[in-house]
Parts: sequence; C-alpha cells; structure tokens
Amino acid sequence: MATDVGGMSCLAAFQLPSPSRLLSSACCPDKDLVALISRLGGQDRLSLWKIQGSKTWEVDVGGQDNNSAQIVDLAWSPDGQSIAVAQNPPRVSLYALEDGQEILTLPIAEMPPPHGRLGRINAIWWFQDEKRTDTTPVPDIFRRGDVITGTAHSILKMLPLLDHLQEDSQKLTATDLFAFQGSQTRTVSKSQLPEVIKDWPSLAPDPLSASVGTSLHGKTTNSTVNEEADLSNFNSILAFSDDQGHLLCYLDGNFPLGVVSTKPASSTFSLHKHVQHPLFLAHPHVKTQEMARTYLYPVVVKLPLLEQRVVRDLAKLTSTARELTWYIMRVVKEMRAVWFGSEMFSGARELGPKWIRTLEAKQKEQFGQMEPNPILDLTCLLATGRASEPLLDFLGSSENMSERGIQKWESTVSEALVKLRDFAEKRVAPACQRLHIVLEEIQGCSQLRAIVIASWLPAVARRELFRFREFIAWLRFETTALNSSSETNISSRHDILEVNNYLISGLVVSSIDKWFLGPVPQFSSRDLGIPTGDEQLVDVLHRARNVANDHVQMEWQAATNHKDLSHIDRNLDALIHELAIKCHRVFARAAGAASRSASISSFNPPGTQVGSARPQTQPEEPYSIRERIVAIKDTVHFHQYLAIYNPSEDSSVLCLARLRFNNEGPTLPVGVEVVLSQCYLPEESAEGGQAPFEILEAEFFDDA
Repeated sequence: MATDVGGMSCLAAFQLPSPSRLLSSACCPDKDLVALISRLGGQDRLSLWKIQGSKTWEVDVGGQDNNSAQIVDLAWSPDGQSIAVAQNPPRVSLYALEDGQEILTLPIAEMPPPHGRLGRINAIWWFQDEKRTDTTPVPDIFRRGDVITGTAHSILKMLPLLDHLQEDSQKLTATDLFAFQGSQTRTVSKSQLPEVIKDWPSLAPDPLSASVGTSLHGKTTNSTVNEEADLSNFNSILAFSDDQGHLLCYLDGNFPLGVVSTKPASSTFSLHKHVQHPLFLAHPHVKTQEMARTYLYPVVVKLPLLEQRVVRDLAKLTSTARELTWYIMRVVKEMRAVWFGSEMFSGARELGPKWIRTLEAKQKEQFGQMEPNPILDLTCLLATGRASEPLLDFLGSSENMSERGIQKWESTVSEALVKLRDFAEKRVAPACQRLHIVLEEIQGCSQLRAIVIASWLPAVARRELFRFREFIAWLRFETTALNSSSETNISSRHDILEVNNYLISGLVVSSIDKWFLGPVPQFSSRDLGIPTGDEQLVDVLHRARNVANDHVQMEWQAATNHKDLSHIDRNLDALIHELAIKCHRVFARAAGAASRSASISSFNPPGTQVGSARPQTQPEEPYSIRERIVAIKDTVHFHQYLAIYNPSEDSSVLCLARLRFNNEGPTLPVGVEVVLSQCYLPEESAEGGQAPFEILEAEFFDDA
C-alpha cells in the first residue's frame, strides 16, 4: 500500500487476532518492534510484535491485585532492553524486551506535604543522558573506577565476597515448556519480596558493589560489549506525570528522585529534557469547567543536585544497603527454617521435644503416672545409672531407640547447629559489618546490636553442638548397656556434666530459640559489660600501667565474676526487620532531596495560552498537543515545535508554533512563531470552494 502524498509507503501490514490500541510511543526507536495493547475481561494486555507480523510475547499487566489496570503510555529504555509501562490506577512497571518478564515495579511513595495526592498518570518519558566529561574536584589518583578512596564502597571492594545465595526462580508450567513461542499469555507473578525491600529506593541490583558473590563470579567472560551497552541507561531519567500537576523522576529508570509540582491541577503531555543538564521544559494542560488551555511558555524545572555526584553516591549507598539488608533477611529466614522448620519441612528443634513427649505419653498411658516427669527420670539415670520402669521400657524399645533413629536424630540436629554456626559466623555477621560501614557513611552513626548478636550465636551453637553430641553418646551408651549381656564391659565416653546441661537447657528449651523469638533487642553497651564514658586513652593506659606494677592485682584470681546476660533479648530476626524499616524510612526521605532542591519557574503573560471554550453542559472535546524538540547543530539553541489541534463539528483549527530556546535554560524562549491554519479540502466542482474536515489525530513524522 502506498500514498500519493509525500511518497510514504506501508512498511508492513498484518492481521491482529483481537482489537488493539496503538499508542504514539508504540514503535521501538532502534528495533523493528511495535507494542500493542488489547483488552480482555476488563484488563489490559501488552504484546510485543515484530514488524513482519509475528508476536514475540504477550503479558497481562497490573499484577494479581489489580484486574482493572489500563495502560496509558509506554517508554522504551535507552539501552533497548526494557519497556516502561504506565498504568491506571497509578502503577509503573518495567518489562524485559526479550521475554516480557516483569523486571520491577517502581516504588510510588505517598505524596509528602504539600503535594497532596497522586492523580491518574497521563504520560511517561525516558530521557537518555549524553556522556560528558566529569568535572569533580576529586583528583584521579584517589579514584578507582568512579570509587573514591576512603569511602564505603572502596572498603567493600577490598573485602572478600560473601557467599552467593540461590535465588528463588519462577517455576515453569507446562504451558511455558511446550507452547509455541509468543502463543501463550504470561500472567504477572506476585512479587516474593517483602514490602520494605520492594519499596526500597534503589538502582539496578549490583551484588558485587555490596561485596556479595554472584552465580557468575569467577567465570571468565568477555562482557566488554555488554558493559558498554548497559551504560546507555547510566544517568538516564525516567519521568511520568499525573493530572494533579505532579512530575515524578527516577534515576537510571530505578532510583526515585521524589515529586516535583509544576502547576496545580494540570496535566503534562509535553516534556523535554536537556541532553546534558537536569533541566526540563513542561507545557501544562489545564482543564476547567469553562475552558481547556495549554500554555505556550513552558514551565522550566531545574534539579541542580543532579549536576553533582552526591545523588549518584547516595543512590549507590542506598542500593548497597538494600542488597546487604535483603541478604541478611534471607539468611536469617533460612536459619529460622532450619531450626524451627517451615511449610515444606520440619525443623531440627522439634526432634527433642517430640522425643520427650513420646516418653511422657508412655509414662501416662502404659504406666499410669498422673504427673510424669521425663527429665527427672533421665537425670536420675544419668546420676545413678538406674532407670525407672517406664524409661527402661522406653530405652529398650526398638521403635523409639533404634540405631537408625538415633543416627537420623544426630545428623539432623548436628547439621542444623553447624549451619546456624556457619551462617551466623560467615554470612550474617560479615554482612552486618558491611552494612555498618555503609550506614556510617550515610548517617554518620550506626547501631552495633546486629553485629554483636550475630557474632554471639556461633559460640552458643558450638556449645549446644558439643552438649548434644555428649547427650547422643550417653544415649548410645545406655541403650547398648541395656541390650547387652551382663558380662560385657562397656566403657562410657560421655561427659556427665555436659549431658546434664543439655537435659536442663537444650533438649526441651534451647537458648538458641532466643535468636528467633522474643521482642526486638534494645540493650546497650553497658548491659554487655562494656564500660562507657568519656575516659581518654591516656587515662586508660595509666591505669593499666598501675595494675601491671601491682603484684597483688596481677596474681591469679581464683574466682572471676561473669556478667549475667541471660536477661538480654537477642531476637536477630526481629532486629533485622526493624533495622530494614528504619533504614527504608531514612533512605526514602533522602532520595527525595533532588526534587526538594528543584527550582520551578514559569511565565504566562495574557494571550500566551491556546485553548477552547465550552459550556458547562457540553461534553469535553478531545484536545491534543504534539511536540518535537530539534537541537540546532553547533549552537546553544534548540527549537521546540508544537502542533495543537482542537477537533470540532464546525471546523478544525491546527495551531503550529516554533519556540527557540537557549540551552542554558532561560525562563522565556528567545523567539516564538505561531501559525493558525484552518483545515479544509478543495471541492471538485465548477464553482470551486472549500470543504472542512475533522482532525482525528496528528503526529510529527520525524525530527527533520
């Protein structure tokens, strides 16, 4: 198919299986792809098609909690790897261009005062940043890969990587495995992330910056080309607007920069960003009961903090803190599941109480004891070597005390205690130390409770493991002695005191339970026996010298008083969750600093609005504006072309405007040219004449 006007020809034509919508930003700028929107069952679907007519993928939008989502606009990422989808009710999600998987949903925080509430989204943009020379005053000698010596990231870079954690991959269904490519519709799966992690302001995940190992670490791959391609999103700005005059921006398409209010109760359909500077030009569109108008003079929004590296540094620190916090939360969750069990399997903690309950049931049901005390019978056997009749029968029963059952009990509890010891010592404690370094740089101070508690657990786990092994050795000794002949001489290989300690604290009630149960720890350094005060180092050294010179104080102390720490709460699980909530609150506030520093200027003298008046009873007419920005080569100016049209029953008027701006960002354009054109077609008759027609849609063809 070809047209007679302008020599334009049809590139491709294909039949769609269902009615679809085509947005102005539907065509991929650097690939032969087009995004189409269809609606089924009251919910929008996004599908990606090749120009040749084959569907690549199709996905339901809105998530499982929102079945009435409606797509209003699209934006393609500068690196060509994802697409941002703006929906109403307000939601912005990023989908992978390769397979349509939902990468993330951008956090949209509640509007802080005095911004009011977030309205309905009407447009979205993704601006690429042009690479420019860094003018930071930091000398190159102190910079290594954009990391300044002495900062938190420079320290983390020198530390060994933490163990990689296996990610919970999405399970494949039979449809995913056997359906033809592009034929199935994928449903957006519900995120498994906690709300505090999902809404955490963060850049794209980068575990290596947080000193966390990845599955690809250690593999030699030539990724130079990919790394260069990934830099296309670097310093890019993803922005979307609503119908309340709000403009929300995201650094690199991920990190929220806060909310900027342009003009109250207005919608922004035209937005332009300077290619090198954080300067935006927005044309508000205001609707009232009497008139709908769009201002020719733009609202100029400047974000001066984006000129500095402080925003990028904050975003990196916030992202690193998120990686470490989420790493700690996952490890602690796995530790809790190993000890207490989960929905999938039972924990090692349950085996001891279950064994005691079985013995107690035998004492009640078979021997008629009204108030049985299994621990007392076990203690008497340990101290005297004589077992009560119920205990004797219980130990001699192959059902409860078989070698296979004891071996399974021993291996399950031993593996759990070893895992608790290693995870706390090699994962949680080092991750808390790294998080402390990051928080020190961000806040200037940090709490050490998590480090103390995580470092405390390995010692308790080692002690519990030693006592448990002594207890199992004693059980084997007693069962072997019971089932062997009297002439056989069996030597004991267990420590009676450690077995007794495990019977008292370990078999039924374990001290390890405190790391997963109880209130949030609130202890101080003084509660741990650590002296506090403003004592100078010179005074401490002087006191130590006096003690060293006094032979009485240097003599062996027969009895040393140990501070009782049994009353101290040590719920590591609750502490990490509270730390995550507090950090999220701090980082969410800090992330909005860029928008709080925004300067907004506008100039709207009388006669600089393009609008249409209508009676209050008349339904709203579609009123549209299209714009195109063209930079003037080798100059500091750029032209903004506006096409404004107002369809009506009588006639259609097309307003064409060209505004010339200085790249340095003045408030007013340096030149404005406006042309009003009434649209008509010449009639084919002897008298001639004009036949008006209605404009349905208009769009700029290219940037020429």
